[in-house]
Amino acid sequence: MPHAVTVRHNFEAGHRLPHLPGKCQSLHGHSWWAEVTVEAPDLADGLVVEFGPFKKQLRRWIDTHLDHGLMLGPKDELLPLLSQYGKVHGVPGWPTVENVAALIARVASDALFDLVHAPGARVTRVSVSETHVNAATWTAA
Repeated sequence: MPHAVTVRHNFEAGHRLPHLPGKCQSLHGHSWWAEVTVEAPDLADGLVVEFGPFKKQLRRWIDTHLDHGLMLGPKDELLPLLSQYGKVHGVPGWPTVENVAALIARVASDALFDLVHAPGARVTRVSVSETHVNAATWTAA
């Protein structure tokens, strides 16, 4: 697709990966960055999607559900306990950077559906960094 726009947002969140060997079994946090790309074959009134409303919906969801919270897998034994004490979001599977990218792709796609956008516009790429050296990318099929 010849036209693309990208928005970025950051959030602070903890997670743990108890199913994997190593230090990530422990609760720990990151300064996460999400970058979401929307593409369209043609523009509508000069745009792929209006930046303001798209950023607002995406950022509101991230800030409400993830920022200054904890991401845990649905099978994590700490999920029921820690949910009583603050913001905890269950990430499908486990809160790996790959699954967080897929989660944000679904949220961004849902946001795009409700907004004015060019015909055929869709989320095609979401890149999420959990550190300066670790990142994962979700790409539309």
